[in-house]
Order: sequence, then structure tokens, then C-alpha cells
Amino acid sequence: MENTFQDDGLDLFAMNGPPALPAGGDILERDGARVWFASFGEGPAVVLLYCGLGNSNNFGHQVPALVEAGYRVVVIDSRGHGRSSWDGGAFSYAQFAGDAFAVLDNLGIDNVAVVGWSDGACTGLAMAKAAPERVAGVFYFACNVDPSGTLPFEFTDVIGKCLERHRQDYAALSPHAERFEEMSEKLQVMQGSQPDYSADDLRAIGVPVTVAQSERDEFIQAEHARYIAETVPGARYVEMKGVSHFAPVQRPALFNGVVLEFLDGLDD
Repeated sequence: MENTFQDDGLDLFAMNGPPALPAGGDILERDGARVWFASFGEGPAVVLLYCGLGNSNNFGHQVPALVEAGYRVVVIDSRGHGRSSWDGGAFSYAQFAGDAFAVLDNLGIDNVAVVGWSDGACTGLAMAKAAPERVAGVFYFACNVDPSGTLPFEFTDVIGKCLERHRQDYAALSPHAERFEEMSEKLQVMQGSQPDYSADDLRAIGVPVTVAQSERDEFIQAEHARYIAETVPGARYVEMKGVSHFAPVQRPALFNGVVLEFLDGLDD
């Protein structure tokens, strides 16, 4: 089933969401937020980070595949997202990175591979810059590193269906379900100014990085993704054909295969 699943238009995602995560989860109180997280499986640790408007359920196709492949998989709802609360303050990728490290400390995990999607990728890179000794590598999917890397915004049916799913999930999961628009506005403020890494910043990154770009990404320029891969020392560039910004839920087998190749490469 997973090998043939395809939802390029996000019709199924909008209607039902991804497969449910395994049962479990806990809360960590930190700096004005109650941050939800969960850990599944045994083996080398991998944290999956999805940020922009969504929640960890969006990795419902990825968690079982990675657990089956022998990894311990950690998922986190960023503050203000999903099941996590929020004090209404400004968001930052450095803050999300701090929350992630606090969760990992709680779980007794000293070193982790980061698989980041969109805002989660920026959080992963912030983690690598803050504490490279704790980050085995970063899978950097569907995100820019400075404002020049984004495409002019054009609303599409696919984006609309994604937003529909996020609104429904927020209403069902959030401890303050009425604040979706407020959260979205604060998130856009962050995204308007962050990240903003110079070429020298990228050249200073000291962990393995794979930059993954979808052929039809609605938000990120392919040339920008290649620039990231060419500038971060030793980074790899991977293009996924036929998918867009939402590849993990559009064609999970394709996305999971690229992620597992990244993780396998960290052992070499």
C-alpha cells in the first residue's frame, strides 16, 4: 500500500489527514509553553520536524517506515502548533531549536539526525549551528536560508487543501483552538525575516547536510536549494520528481526512500 500511495492533489490529506501516529506522547513545560512530543521505536535517534501551521501527525507516513528501518523516531509539535501551547510571544527558529534540544534532553538523547520539512528544516539548521556535536546530520527539505530563495506566492488548490487540513487539525488538537489566525500571523512575521544566513554562515556548518528539493515546490526556488547544497561543505543535493512542497504526504514512498538514503549515509 505505502509503495503505491499517491495523493498529489492532497484530496485525501484534506479529507482524512495522514495515517494516525502510534499511541503515546508527553508534555514538556519550557519558557512559557507546554511542548508536546513522542518517541517511537529503538535505534539511532531521528527527530522529524514539521513546523509551518501543521503538527506531527503530518509525518504519519514516515514514522512507521523509519521505525521499521531500525530508528528511534522523535516527533515534536512546535510551540503554538498542534498539541503544544504558546504564550503568544514571537516565534523564532532558535527558540524552536531550543525546545527540540530540551525534548531530546528529557528523552536522554545526546545525538540525533534531523529530518526537517519547511520550517522544520530551518529549525534543524539552527540546531546544527547551535550544537553541532549533538546533530548527526540535517535533511533540509523545502526551505530557504535567506529571503532571496522564495518564489512569489501564488495560491493554488493544493495549498488550499493543505490549509484546510491544518485548520481542522488545529481545531481538534490545540489547547487554544481559537488562535489559529493569531498563530499564523505571528508565524508569517518570523518567516518574513528568518532565516537569513550568509554564505559564510553556510560555510561554517559542520554537520552532514542533504538538501532535498521537490520538482514542483510552490515556495522555494530550485536554484536557491542548489546554492545551499553548493555552499554548505560536503552537502548533497537531491531532487524529487513529480512532487511539490508537500512530498511527504503526496508520495510517501518516494520521500521516505530519500530520507533513508540520507540516514544510511550518516553511518558511512
